[in-house]
Amino acid sequence: MSVLIAVTALPCGLLIGLLLGALGGGGSVLAVPALVYLLGQSPHAATAGALVVVAVGAVSGLVCHARAGRVRWVAGAAFGALGTAGSFTGSRWSASVNPGVLMAAFSGLMLVVAVGMVMRGNRGNRDGRRAAAEETGAVAAAGTATAAGPVGPAELERSKGPERSKRPQERATWAVSLWDAVRTSSGRRTAACASRGSGAGSHRTRPLRTVVTASAVGLLTGFFGVGGGFVVVPALTLVLGLEMPVAVGTSLLVILINSGAALATRAGTGSLDWPLLATLAACAAAGSGLGNRLAGQLRPQTLTTSFAALVTVLALAMAATTLPSL
Repeated sequence: MSVLIAVTALPCGLLIGLLLGALGGGGSVLAVPALVYLLGQSPHAATAGALVVVAVGAVSGLVCHARAGRVRWVAGAAFGALGTAGSFTGSRWSASVNPGVLMAAFSGLMLVVAVGMVMRGNRGNRDGRRAAAEETGAVAAAGTATAAGPVGPAELERSKGPERSKRPQERATWAVSLWDAVRTSSGRRTAACASRGSGAGSHRTRPLRTVVTASAVGLLTGFFGVGGGFVVVPALTLVLGLEMPVAVGTSLLVILINSGAALATRAGTGSLDWPLLATLAACAAAGSGLGNRLAGQLRPQTLTTSFAALVTVLALAMAATTLPSL
């Protein structure tokens, strides 16, 4: 690894880690274009090498979520194990695809991620405004009741209205992804379960749907070399009925298993630049810590919009470069 490439890898890894730490996902989708266009890797080597960065990021994030008790180990391990067949298939398929076609498909994936991030930000704004309006209404109701006489805890809770008590469970079922836009009757049934006091306990798990979804997630990881958190999180909420914070933590275990399976499949298909990947992964891990601090200082909408804009520009540039040669 030359000095120039090493110096280029430092800011790339830090940027990937910053996005992972600040947004909780999505940053690994930048690893492939960084490896191809800035670090001189072939598309096939880049999709394989990006799995190393994804795995390291998943381990560092998994430790933090596990300490907070937000990882369901059995469910995550089972979901990840079901996806190993998809990871194997995706890795083999990716190795046989024309490099230009692979990069064109990856640019399409990046556009999907950008749209999903924008929709997540817009939904977060609407939820925030709704919560503020409900809070204002509850305070006003409590003030009116106080003027009429003493108010006890039960009366104060009733003044907040039924929607206030249901909101945490309802919001837990909304997946942070493009799936919010195409949510079907199965998603509405999940929301109904959540409003009755959900979680994994009250959600009926359908084995066939679980197997198909897990295999699709593994296929995505194996083919593109990305973690696929924007798919794993909604899959865990809609299919397994996990609440959002738990789904985010558990998704890292699924990503780690799928990435490991995909890497094992690609082990004999070509050589990886391990010094370069180690540098990139180490910088990403360091940047993740900085991103966590940055998340508390900037508005989530600002971070989400900036990330979506960056990914969109990169996707269009990749498409403009690869499509004419196909």
